[in-house]
Amino acid sequence: MSKADRNLPFHHLTGNCFADEVGRAGLNRAAFDALCKEAEPAVDKLRQRYKAGDMPLLSLPGRTDDLDDLVPVADRLRADFDDVVVLGTGGSSLGAQALLALAPFEVRSRLHLPDNLDGDGFAALLGRLTPARTAVLAVSKSGGTAETIAQTLAAMTWLKDGLGDDAVGKQVIAIVEPGDNVLRRLATRWGMQILDHDPNLGGRYTALSLVGLLPAMIAGLDARAVRTGAAAVLQATLTQTDAPPIAGAAIAVGLQRAHGISTNVVMPYCDRLERLAVWHRQLWAESLGKDGRGLTPISSLGPVDQHSQLQLWLDGPADKSFTVIEVASQGRGPAIDLALTGDDPALDYLKERTIGDVVAAEARATAETLAARGRPTRVMKIDRLDERALGALLMHFMLETVVVAHLLDVDPFDQPAVEDGKVLTRQYLAEGQS
Repeated sequence: MSKADRNLPFHHLTGNCFADEVGRAGLNRAAFDALCKEAEPAVDKLRQRYKAGDMPLLSLPGRTDDLDDLVPVADRLRADFDDVVVLGTGGSSLGAQALLALAPFEVRSRLHLPDNLDGDGFAALLGRLTPARTAVLAVSKSGGTAETIAQTLAAMTWLKDGLGDDAVGKQVIAIVEPGDNVLRRLATRWGMQILDHDPNLGGRYTALSLVGLLPAMIAGLDARAVRTGAAAVLQATLTQTDAPPIAGAAIAVGLQRAHGISTNVVMPYCDRLERLAVWHRQLWAESLGKDGRGLTPISSLGPVDQHSQLQLWLDGPADKSFTVIEVASQGRGPAIDLALTGDDPALDYLKERTIGDVVAAEARATAETLAARGRPTRVMKIDRLDERALGALLMHFMLETVVVAHLLDVDPFDQPAVEDGKVLTRQYLAEGQS
């Protein structure tokens, strides 16, 4: 365990990413040290921005004042409505989805996040809900995201037709950046409550802002604990040269430079972290894929993907590295009763075991098998999956992405290539094409 790990709610185990452990496909430790040195200017810049207080990603973990302002909003939505529909796509939804996975099913099932635009699916969702008992939270940083605007207008019509004009202003809240934009004009016209989206915080970096934390608070999660976990990772990164985000970034870029390993698989062994892996996929792809450079993310889930992907990973091209996320699960879940089998000796390995024991064994076995096949594999171990731990993971991956971007010499905060598709979408709709 590195010094930086000691105050974090996860353990960052990277030994099986190095050549002295996994063979020639691993990273040479001298190259790793050189990359950590190469990353120093990026970390220095983070320190400067942190001290200046002009980078929301770095200032949010230490704040609570904005959370105090959100408490009455969350309380009202939780008390007055049975369901809350959160409209947003990409980073405007995935961070909230990752956080909401911590809430009990009966609570999180009251929040609906239709982040993929689909006509039949959205109609089916509204058809299941009761207008008088449903609130809508529309999230778009720019205020002009076509998918979100379309869903918002459809939801407004649904409320208006069911309850009258006044319901729109009372039951829809907009999260949008200040200035003149479509969503803000719409919200003002209909008297909706408007919450400001920080204009200096891009969508995929908003999990620790009101975009991710307001839905989490509606579900009764501890937003302060999320930020406490994030703050621990931030402080480690700013003060420790071996902090996990720095080490992880050096390994990822080092493996690409040395061996052409440019595909990174994130595989949590926990249903509650499945959305985190999907959130990371967007963060990694949209932040790093530029100017012919980048690293390709794959989101996965254990143990299920052992039965769909592992054969390829072990016996196919050696062009991938792996992050296996283990959550302590020994002794958890239903017990396995071998009496039902007549004590079949073929199942002795399950004697006095639980479902959680099986998951823990499979996570360990997968990580060790990948390493034994020469596939660079880091393991992130979590003793207790709670708000603090998830906040730490979110911050880890965001900072790791920023450091990787520095090493690749790309801007982690823009996404210029996707704008062409947005322009064409508007053009086709305006021309009556589909």
